[in-house]
Amino acid sequence: MNKNMLRQAQQLQAKLAKAQEELDNAVVEATSGGGVVKVVITGKLKIQSVEISPDVADDIEMLQDLVMAATNEAIDKAQDLAQKSFSSITGGMNIPGLT
Repeated sequence: MNKNMLRQAQQLQAKLAKAQEELDNAVVEATSGGGVVKVVITGKLKIQSVEISPDVADDIEMLQDLVMAATNEAIDKAQDLAQKSFSSITGGMNIPGLT
């Protein structure tokens, strides 16, 4: 590998590391039921918080559905954020293990 290719690989690695760090610090939120359930999740797909309005506390089945819906939406948003972040660096090339 010549020096130019090595330098390009190192620059790509540095950009990917920076994008991963930014993603690790990113948070997204999603709501369901018109905002009665809110889930906040990190870019690493860890739930940071769940807020539930007392208005839905008496209907457990509906509450379970709303929590599931908000959580799934938050995960989708975090995965989309990761995809966009890495896609801008890799030029759309799919590199296994990045997302």
